[in-house]
Amino acid sequence: MKADAANVVDKAADEYRGGTLSYVAEFRIPPVEKEPQMQRVLVIDDDDRIRSLLVEYLSARGMQVRSASGGLEGLALLKGEGVDLIVLDVMMPEMDGFAVLQKVRAQGNTPVIMLTARGDDIDRIVGLEMGADDYLSKPFNPRELLARIQAVLRRSAASPSEATTVLQAGPLRIDPDRRSCTLTEGETETDIELTTTEFEILRTLLANAGRVIPRERLMELARGEDYASFDRSVDVHVSHIRRKLGDDPRRPRFIKTVRGVGYTLPRNPE
Repeated sequence: MKADAANVVDKAADEYRGGTLSYVAEFRIPPVEKEPQMQRVLVIDDDDRIRSLLVEYLSARGMQVRSASGGLEGLALLKGEGVDLIVLDVMMPEMDGFAVLQKVRAQGNTPVIMLTARGDDIDRIVGLEMGADDYLSKPFNPRELLARIQAVLRRSAASPSEATTVLQAGPLRIDPDRRSCTLTEGETETDIELTTTEFEILRTLLANAGRVIPRERLMELARGEDYASFDRSVDVHVSHIRRKLGDDPRRPRFIKTVRGVGYTLPRNPE
């Protein structure tokens, strides 16, 4: 049944080109039986057609999907029950995606993928600076969104078998199993709150301390997939990490820029 449902939605996805979703209203898929430990996804978008497509498309692939037509409704759903990931539209009336993201980040580090109808880099940069884990421009192929959702969820899951060694360079310490980052100065230990992508970037730099990692390779290592983001996305993430570490971007102590190449984290930050 699940395979049949997926095939039907794949057909709908093939019709999704050029920013139209006219085919959505013309198909229905068989219900998919819920399975244990289904990934819970919340879609917040004021476009009824996109919500309809994503709910059916992601549900057909074994995800438990809730949807909201606006920011306030989405935040109300989050209060009622937790989710594993949020797909969040930027341009919405009443409360835009940036305002919703700010509320979400004030409560925790639930992974967020933002959808933007505009191709401007500024929307993407602002979203990343505010703590979004990834972005996707409209119109998009649902298969690409699914791939990004799966990649973000894999990073946030971080099974112990993948990384069990505690990483440390000077006062900076990362525990992959606990998904924790701490900074110790003197007798004061501070917990550093990082988004999923920020954590993986810093973990990758720490695991390769002393080595220069090119921008593209850094994102490949951190995401576990081919580098697909625009070039400045990694720079924005690094800038955000530096702020959280209290690092001076002009004379950074931890994450240093190697001009024209990428980044490095010293084995013994001074």
